[in-house]
Amino acid sequence: MSTQSAPILITGASQRIGLHCAERLLDSGQPVIISYRSERPGVGKLRERGAICLPADFASEAGILAFIDQLKQHTDCLRAIVHNASAWLNETPGHEAEAFQQLFSVHMLAPYLINLHCAELLRRSQPADIVHISDDVARKGSANRIAYCASKAGLDSLTLSFAAQLAPQIKVNGIAPALIQFNEDDDDEYRSKTLAKSALGIEPGAEVIYQSLRYLLDNPYVTGTTLTVNGGRHLK
Repeated sequence: MSTQSAPILITGASQRIGLHCAERLLDSGQPVIISYRSERPGVGKLRERGAICLPADFASEAGILAFIDQLKQHTDCLRAIVHNASAWLNETPGHEAEAFQQLFSVHMLAPYLINLHCAELLRRSQPADIVHISDDVARKGSANRIAYCASKAGLDSLTLSFAAQLAPQIKVNGIAPALIQFNEDDDDEYRSKTLAKSALGIEPGAEVIYQSLRYLLDNPYVTGTTLTVNGGRHLK
């Protein structure tokens, strides 16, 4: 199966980084399948450009398995899987277990099950890749987002394990971003404080993640690696 004819799956691509990467892949002529949790304007834009857009709820095993079944109805091969879907939940008193379970499901169980059940689709395309979008916070932990950080650290571990299991046919790598782009409602004080956390001190935008993804897709000799894209936060 040729690289260009086999689609790339990007989970959680209705907005921000996932949407940007989907658009850039489409620009290059690469067929794309995305999952989305909410019908946002970005989904419509991708659909108009020919992307296959599949609704998905990764908060439960049943929702993940239903998505996998739906995916297999639309394609029998994949060039790559990019696990971008993410949840950002507060661990509020009395609801800690609920938040942990949902974060675990989205950040670990969904990639785990999708990788297991879709490896056969990837093997029908050469080259083939899996890319986990993690988070730089997993490098040092977080006093305020313990469950979020733990689930992203678990995703980093899945990168290593799947890389070992699926080699040499499928490369498995990760990307660990820090600040990439602000939200519209972030105030000046927050922006200034956040920019000061990195050595480079800039808001780079989503293109740096696409560049990192492109590197992993194009390089035939990298697997079991997580690229840190944090502007030098580890130097501060």
